[in-house]
Amino acid sequence: MRRKALAEMIGTFWLVFGGIGSAVLYGGHGVEPVMVALAFGLTVVTMMYAIGPISGAHFNPAVTVGLIAAGRFDKKDALPYIAAQVVGGLLAAALLFVMLKDMSKAGAHISVGENRYADGQILSAVISELVLPMFVLIVILGVTSKKGSPQMAGLVIGLCLALVHMIGMGVTGVSVNPARSLGPALFSGTEALKHVWLFLIIPPVGAFLGAMVYKQLEGEPAPTRGA
Repeated sequence: MRRKALAEMIGTFWLVFGGIGSAVLYGGHGVEPVMVALAFGLTVVTMMYAIGPISGAHFNPAVTVGLIAAGRFDKKDALPYIAAQVVGGLLAAALLFVMLKDMSKAGAHISVGENRYADGQILSAVISELVLPMFVLIVILGVTSKKGSPQMAGLVIGLCLALVHMIGMGVTGVSVNPARSLGPALFSGTEALKHVWLFLIIPPVGAFLGAMVYKQLEGEPAPTRGA
């Protein structure tokens, strides 16, 4: 379990550092949303093929919850996985904060890529953070199933994550992952912490619903890895 937890920590670190870093480190250089979405997707692709065979490459507490609900992951391993994912996200956010603070000496603005929603638009945020992880789980369960294409799982799941960022970036900046949201919120101040509850609670619910939907499509699933 130690090796699996370490793999989850490293993978989640890379997801947060690479995905959020692409946005905040180049924020003043006209970075396009599509580039940020691709950065998130590519972090998953690279880590799935690099360390996926070790831990299953969840990198997301919502994915871990969804895989448990689908019968693809043992619930007794949930706590070390989720703890490792949270630690990985916190370490990545901390390192980004240090880099941005150093860059601020040259006039750069510090923003650690926290998730937020506009005042009065909580319903839009809830819908986005519920539906997007639901489809992420459907894609994960489908592509890793016996009838799917497990050898293509890393690429397909990475592209799915890029797609959900293209869809939802204008609503919340896209979380779909509590470990992605908590670290940046802690390093971004009071306003971000006021919003973070939504990104900790709603994505796991969406992933759970995705698992329930897919079980109706597939029937009794066989154990497999996540992403």
